[in-house]
Amino acid sequence: MKISKRQKALGEAAQKLGVLPVAAAVSALKGLEEKLPKGVKPCKFDQSVTLAVRLGVDPKHADQIVRGSIVLPHGIGKSQRVLVFCKDQNVAKATEAGADFAGGKELADKIKDGWLDFDVAIATPDMMGVVGPLGKLLGPRGLMPSPKAGTVTQDVATAVKEYKAGKVEFRCDDGGNVHCIVGKMSFAEESLTENIQALLQLIQQLKPQAARGQYVRSITVAATQMPGIQIAAA
Repeated sequence: MKISKRQKALGEAAQKLGVLPVAAAVSALKGLEEKLPKGVKPCKFDQSVTLAVRLGVDPKHADQIVRGSIVLPHGIGKSQRVLVFCKDQNVAKATEAGADFAGGKELADKIKDGWLDFDVAIATPDMMGVVGPLGKLLGPRGLMPSPKAGTVTQDVATAVKEYKAGKVEFRCDDGGNVHCIVGKMSFAEESLTENIQALLQLIQQLKPQAARGQYVRSITVAATQMPGIQIAAA
């Protein structure tokens, strides 16, 4: 694959930075495009900023899976489309709280037909009989409601408000890596720094008792069309 002049210049600049504290890494990421060679244009859209954390865990063992959710201090700069599987009075509660879609079997049938125009799925416990068969469709996309993530709950109003406010979920992949959005490039440096610190603090708190050796092995902050910058692991 051909590497553009922009990608090459940014990659070379990022490599020279080494490993930085959180605030310095955020500042460096936001300033990378200012150093582009003359004639090389910067990205035209507001890129998402993501954090990647490599953990010393073995996800093959259930007691070493790291997963959680958090309402970041400054949100993620994106309005999430929230779907709620519920019935009776909970439909009105979910809608009033800001849910984009609320209902039961009719939503499940749409999903079976290929509809997936939502970012978060929440369900009340009494709807899991309807939601369960959707596991093969929602699971691989990270959309399956789960009690551990707080997306299977009777308090649908609170759950909807949290996700509308920027709550994000994360789970380590098969390699023990956690990837999570932490904001937008348009955010102030202080806001991105505080979001990253809040996420890292939670990940530290979720350290499995069965994990051995160094827990946080590497941390990288990047943006949609930007190279990663290494953050010093505490």
